[in-house]
Amino acid sequence: MMRAFHFSRFILVCIAFLLILPALAQVPTAKVPPGPLIIGVYGQGSFIIAHTPAVKHLAVSHPTGLELNLQRQTNGSEPWHAWYRYPRIGMALVYYNYHNPVLDRSYAATIYISKSLFRLPRQELNFRLGTGLAYFTNPFNLETNHKNSIVSSRLNATMQMRFEYDVSVAKNLGVLVGLGLNHYSNGATTKPNFGINLPTVYLGMNYHQQRPFAPAVAAATDMPTDIGRDFFNLSTSVGFKQRSPVDQHKYLVQSASVLGGRRVSRKSSLLVGLEGFYDRSLVPQLRDTARITDNLPDVKKASVVFGHELLFGRLSFVTHLGFYFYNPYKSNTIYYERLGLKYHFTNQLFGAVDLKVHRGAADVVELKAGLKLYR
Repeated sequence: MMRAFHFSRFILVCIAFLLILPALAQVPTAKVPPGPLIIGVYGQGSFIIAHTPAVKHLAVSHPTGLELNLQRQTNGSEPWHAWYRYPRIGMALVYYNYHNPVLDRSYAATIYISKSLFRLPRQELNFRLGTGLAYFTNPFNLETNHKNSIVSSRLNATMQMRFEYDVSVAKNLGVLVGLGLNHYSNGATTKPNFGINLPTVYLGMNYHQQRPFAPAVAAATDMPTDIGRDFFNLSTSVGFKQRSPVDQHKYLVQSASVLGGRRVSRKSSLLVGLEGFYDRSLVPQLRDTARITDNLPDVKKASVVFGHELLFGRLSFVTHLGFYFYNPYKSNTIYYERLGLKYHFTNQLFGAVDLKVHRGAADVVELKAGLKLYR
């Protein structure tokens, strides 16, 4: 039990580390004044989506919560600020009361980017996308809380997306109305892991240090020098997953990949390549389900993968679609998806946190390290 707990904590602490680094990287240089701050306080009301029959008994309450957040307006000190029409970078603390003793409460800390859809002197509409870590007070326990099929660990990853409309009611004050979706999951690090999806309505106030906003520097017109250049990404990853609520051992999952890519625009890179996987949880799964244990199929897998990276300076949002061409033990669908955050520590060295998914169900959280080599 203690070993399993340490594996879960290690993975989630690594996720937090890689999430915080991009936020720190957005600090403007000393030559450019920092962008203005926005401070917000929002109330929130939600309901739980019964996305599978196993969680219907919990999708009966209406969670309510409170959010405190701090946003910094990008100021043009980096070229990508202008490419995305000067988005905001924020950090938020989110509290939920689920009004259900099985779920109890959660506390989350997230970072996010908020992109303007339109912005006028007295009103604006923004789209916000964020991620972070959450702590649940009453997770699944086989003996004391076996009805909690949604959350099986105290620490979970969280993702949020929402639309926010802010209208000025005073010189520096705005009323905010929002509509969004919050998601909590541990990425199959422990099970059961059906996750929780919360459609949410927001109502609150924003304090704007400066409104309307004017960029501190002129918009960059230079194109990145690596547009049209080919490169190779060589990477390896590790992850840990639990096979079932009864088998609480954490099994090692490893992968290696060779991807070729090209930066096709200021915001995008396209990739294609090969990946190999070794999921050790499939070994006992295969033995448990096989009629005979002689000449069992290989649990290793290989695939061809296609990918896209949405670029924000050193940070990028990664989406992959892969198809297995070597898959002797057919434990899952022939394809998989991947969502992740990638950060370049240098021009060659990068790290990433990815979520690998089979047909909407989380398979494993991958901690990745790699090299980028230009042709």
